Amino acid sequence: MKIMQRLFLHHHIAFLLIAVTVLVPMESQADTEMEIKHLIEYIDNSKCTFIRNGKEYNTKEALVHIQNKYEYTKRWIKSAEDFIKYTVTKSSMSGRPYTIRCDGREILSAEWLSEELKRFRKKPE
Repeated sequence: MKIMQRLFLHHHIAFLLIAVTVLVPMESQADTEMEIKHLIEYIDNSKCTFIRNGKEYNTKEALVHIQNKYEYTKRWIKSAEDFIKYTVTKSSMSGRPYTIRCDGREILSAEWLSEELKRFRKKPE
């Protein structure tokens, strides 16, 4: 009888380990998708000028480029930080950093979006 109890216990423990392994990443994946969606909306709603390889782009033009880059790099993106790193940090062709001009101030695009990500994460739900 003890063997049956032990087997039963082992099966339950194995099930719980599998459930935790599967469910935890699903939750964090949903959080990541929500954060990326927010960052895309933040870009879309901004009145900023995006500067890529020395050329200025309005929000809509920049968003097309960012979304295309996102589709290409999605397989490497595991967090909102990865989204920033792979889509708005620098040109993959020239290596030049992307910048953004908002309210008369020009900063690195990655810094601008990282600041917004921090603000978004601090918001109470």
